[in-house]
Amino acid sequence: MKVKANKCAAGVDEVSIAEFEQNLKGNLYKVWNRMSSGTYFPPPVKRVMIPKTNGGERPLGIPTVGDRVAQMVVKMYLEPAVDTVFHVNSYGYRPGKSAAQAVGVARERCWRSDWVLDLDIKGFFDNIDHTLMMHAVRKHTNSPWILLYIERWLNAPVLLENGTLAQRDKGTPQGGVVSPLLANIFLHHVFDMWMVRNYPSIPFERYADDVVLHCKTEVQAEFIRGKIDERLIQCGLEAHPEKTKIVYCKDDLRRGSYANESFDFLGFTFRPRRSKNRWGKFFVNFSPAIADKASKAKRGEIRDWGIHRKSDKSLDDLSRMFNPVIRGWITYYGKFYKSALYPTLRLLNRRLVRWAQQKYKRYRHQRRATQWLRDIARRQPELFAHWKLGVVP
Repeated sequence: MKVKANKCAAGVDEVSIAEFEQNLKGNLYKVWNRMSSGTYFPPPVKRVMIPKTNGGERPLGIPTVGDRVAQMVVKMYLEPAVDTVFHVNSYGYRPGKSAAQAVGVARERCWRSDWVLDLDIKGFFDNIDHTLMMHAVRKHTNSPWILLYIERWLNAPVLLENGTLAQRDKGTPQGGVVSPLLANIFLHHVFDMWMVRNYPSIPFERYADDVVLHCKTEVQAEFIRGKIDERLIQCGLEAHPEKTKIVYCKDDLRRGSYANESFDFLGFTFRPRRSKNRWGKFFVNFSPAIADKASKAKRGEIRDWGIHRKSDKSLDDLSRMFNPVIRGWITYYGKFYKSALYPTLRLLNRRLVRWAQQKYKRYRHQRRATQWLRDIARRQPELFAHWKLGVVP
C-alpha cells in the first residue's frame, strides 16, 4: 500500500503498479524469496529528465515496482532506528515533520537574527560519496542484509534516455524509495552533527539538501560560509557558488540596505513585507509568502487543466475534480501571508468564467458569466475551496 501511494511511473521493465498487482502474491513472493536468500540484485534505474522552473532539467530515477517494494522493506526496518537520533531541525522526509514546520521555524528565527546564510548544495543527490554513505549507514545498523542491499542500490546502473546503461560510482538517484532516508543519514553526519559539535550557537533548518542558517552578524555569516565550504569539500560535495548567498533580514527596525534582502525556501520567498498588527497599524517585517516560481507553476497547472474546454462537465463536477488540489495549495501556501496566493486563485476564477461562456449561450458575454458565478459563490461559498476565502469571481 505504501508503494502504491507514491503513484510512480513504470521502471525499466515497463511494468506498472496495476500490472504488478495482477499477480500480486507471486510478484511479492519473488521479491521476498530473493531478498531473504541474498540473491536480489536491483535492476537498472530508469532516468527521466524533469523540467525545472528556471528552465533547466533535474534527473529523476525511476525504479521498477518490484524494486520499490524491496526498498520499502529496508526503509521500514531502518527508518525507526535512525529517525530517533536525527536532529530536531531536520525536517525533510521524516514522520511527523513537514516543510510547513520548517518554514514556520525559519520565519521566527529570521525575526530574532539579522542575517541568513541560504545554503544550496550543488548536485547533492548526484554526488554523494558511496564510501562515506556506507560508513554513515553502518553507524546506525549492523544488519548484513540491510547493508548488502543499500550498497547494491547505490551501485545499480542507470538506464539513460538514449537506451544506454551508465555505471555509477557516486550519488543516489532521486526517485528511489530509500534515497531520501539515505540522504538524511548522510547529511546528519556531514552537516547536522558537525554543526552541533562545532557551532552549536548557530541555529538552522534543513529540509533534505535545502538549508537555512541564522546568524547575528554579517561577519559571522561570512565565517560560517567559509567553514561550511571546507566541510563540504572534505565530504565530496560543494556549495553552489551562485545560489548560496548571505541575506539581510530587513524590516522596520533594521536600517540600511544590502545586495541580498530575500531568499527562497521550500516554495516560499522570505523578504520585507508590509503587514498590519493587531491594532491595525502597518509595519514592515521579514516574512515568507508563496514564491514567484511556485505561483508561476500553479498558474501553469491551472492552464493545463483546460477548464474552459470541459463543457461536458457541471460546476459540481469541476468542484470535485479540482478542489483537492486547491485545498492543498491553500493548506500549504496559505499558512503564511495568504493574500500572496490570491492572484493565482483569481486566475482560476477567470478560467471558470471562460468555462461558463463556453457552456451556456446566455452567458457568452464575460460580464454576465462573471455575475452568474459570483451569485453562485455567494450562495454556495463551499463549492470551491478558494471561494470560502472570499476570492470569488
